[in-house]
Amino acid sequence: MELFTQLFGDLLAFVYHCFDRIVIYGYLSGLARPEQVVHFFRNVVGVAVVDKEVLSRRTADYQAWVEAFARNHRLPIEWAEKGVRKEDHVLPWQRRMARDDAYGVYFIFKSMEQGPSFRVSAPKYATKDPNYRILARQRSRFTHYYFYLRDQTLGPTVLRVASFFPFQTTYYLNGHSFIEQELKRVQIGFRKTDNAFLAVDDVAALQAAADKLSPAIIRERLDYWTLVLGPKFSAKERTQLNLSRFYAIAQIEYCRNFIFKRNFPIHKLFERSCELGLWRLTGDKISEIFGTRLNRRMRGKLATVIDRIEHGHHVFRAYFKHAFLKQYEKFATFLRNELVSNNLADFRLKKGLDHLDAVRQRFQAITDRFAGFQAQWLNVHVDFPLLQRLALPITVGAVRYPGIKIHDPRVIRLLEVLLHGGSHVGGWTAKQIHHAVLATFDLSDSAYGLNQLRYDLRKLKGHGLLQRDGSRYAYRLTPKGVQVALLFLFFHKRLCGPLANSRFHHRPDPQHQPASKLEAAYHRADKAIQQIVDLLAA
Repeated sequence: MELFTQLFGDLLAFVYHCFDRIVIYGYLSGLARPEQVVHFFRNVVGVAVVDKEVLSRRTADYQAWVEAFARNHRLPIEWAEKGVRKEDHVLPWQRRMARDDAYGVYFIFKSMEQGPSFRVSAPKYATKDPNYRILARQRSRFTHYYFYLRDQTLGPTVLRVASFFPFQTTYYLNGHSFIEQELKRVQIGFRKTDNAFLAVDDVAALQAAADKLSPAIIRERLDYWTLVLGPKFSAKERTQLNLSRFYAIAQIEYCRNFIFKRNFPIHKLFERSCELGLWRLTGDKISEIFGTRLNRRMRGKLATVIDRIEHGHHVFRAYFKHAFLKQYEKFATFLRNELVSNNLADFRLKKGLDHLDAVRQRFQAITDRFAGFQAQWLNVHVDFPLLQRLALPITVGAVRYPGIKIHDPRVIRLLEVLLHGGSHVGGWTAKQIHHAVLATFDLSDSAYGLNQLRYDLRKLKGHGLLQRDGSRYAYRLTPKGVQVALLFLFFHKRLCGPLANSRFHHRPDPQHQPASKLEAAYHRADKAIQQIVDLLAA
């Protein structure tokens, strides 16, 4: 991780890590097992026979309460349509709540889904108790309710409640939403797009807000919304059963975000990371990143792939057991490394919500190792396609301009004259430039004519390196043209020139020990080039 920030420190605006998506299951601790349900209905509620009608009655009561809740609060309640993404459908209502700075439920979806329930059957043989019934766990298809709400602490949250015993609840949280609420509370300015912070006034405060998300905060808010929106139990039922919710982590995502100052290196960096990852992330490397030992009894996936999902961008994934690391770039602004786990047992972690801090520490170490491995592979200069773009022809409107080659001596001479013409503030006319080039390089008019100069000026202007001074036919370099001229001249004068001269005109004496650091550097460069030539010849 440190090597990554060192390599790209001048391009990075800031780096932060946080929980992204957290999916939590809520279990009723007093009604999780069949014998507990039988005890509840027979000894607490006072029902003699626990049959299908008794269970269905509790389901009907809860469904009627949800309908009344939506009607009383004037909330839209709809059946989820197939092929329609729920988050996209409720987005207008969510934006309205954020605009009004309001909190609470703003939409309810109904959906027929598979969920845990109980099957009631009579015993095959008669028993001493004629009211005895057999309850067994099963998975069946019944109505689930999705409550879309905006919480003061957690931000936009989704609560899914099963309408059949044991009334399992599922909570969908987002760590970025929690951070947003915390930064607003302490009045720190930021800019957030979709699911990432692209600018913030205090980076340390951003990371502190991310680290503040704790099991106590999550449990307090989940208990509140479960009491408000969950199935209803009387005070007597709660007292005798000591009903409470046990929260377990079903899925969790931890991300490390690299926010760049400029967008041009991100795509190239991501492309190179994908290429290297597909070839160099072997099974041993993946297991080393995840901090476990590879063996033949390992279950689950072990692979590296590149997916293209519905958002339109590519995602690199490295799978290990039931977890995977993914990397992607988004909005041409940030690069994200994200660790996703669907089974914390893969990391020898417990799934209880109380162990969230242990999950954070383990996932931080894994994303650190992943960034460290990538930094080792990327410990080279990022590809800069400027020379490649300049060498290609360009079309502006209906006019096509040829490419500019870095080895063209005419272009090098012209750029050197334009770069050092600082006294001509108002720009140079074509005749003035032509005269300066001929005088500087001792050329004749036949060797470099005025029409040839105008052709070169036309190319430079088409590529955005040259501009006219208002309406006058006078030219000067643009800011981009100054940078390109410096690059071309430094490349020729400080690298190609000395090395070419040492190779073809004067070979350094290998026995000579130069006192100058510059001469010593030329000796080392010459030796390295000779080694490359020898290897190619072999």
